[in-house]
Amino acid sequence: MENFQLNLSRLKGKIVAIDGPAGSGKSTTSRMLAARLGYVYLDTGAMYRALTYFSLKNNIDISDETKLEVLAKKLSFEFITENEVNRVFINGEEVTEEIRTMEVTKNVSEVSAHKGVREAMVFKQKEIGKNGSVVAEGRDTTTVVFPKADLKIYLDATVEERAQRRLLELSKKGVSTTLEEQKQDILRRDRYDSNREHSPLQKSKDAIMVDTTNLTIEGQVDHIISLMKSIIN
Repeated sequence: MENFQLNLSRLKGKIVAIDGPAGSGKSTTSRMLAARLGYVYLDTGAMYRALTYFSLKNNIDISDETKLEVLAKKLSFEFITENEVNRVFINGEEVTEEIRTMEVTKNVSEVSAHKGVREAMVFKQKEIGKNGSVVAEGRDTTTVVFPKADLKIYLDATVEERAQRRLLELSKKGVSTTLEEQKQDILRRDRYDSNREHSPLQKSKDAIMVDTTNLTIEGQVDHIISLMKSIIN
């Protein structure tokens, strides 16, 4: 334990960037990793979800890039992690549950595809991580947001496993859906995220690929921490 604590003190100020497609385990793994390391947890995807939710709630056309860019610059985003739950706030209003609805999920890829929106969001994300000691996760944290991160990870899993995880998550929330519906939704999001013109989802050349198909969340966190220890040596 002493050696591990010593290692953590030597890792102070580092940036860990984790990318991957929907359902690969990014959010839970990143949140637990940040807690283990005593780092700030930056959920970039939640920022785009929050913007999407706010736009839909206020009847703002999500195809209007100019309006969304202005909105992205004006809104303030805050994250508070309590009891392993990442609470999300827009302009002081908590939207933790609201940004996880199926309506937001179906529209967030379109919102995040706008160049102006991404530029505004990336600026905010860089500001959050400028002092280091951050675990950032999303679709472009290793390639655009923190291209010089100390450790870059790309998480992935089979489509079937990712759909099963999403089905379980929604079932716990009382949402009625099927495995096939979730599989098709994941495939749709993969196509959208990978083929968008600005900041497409892709593995950074220097990112370490981690297949999470047969790994528990604890196993994923332990594996990444072992990779972090290699930074010290």
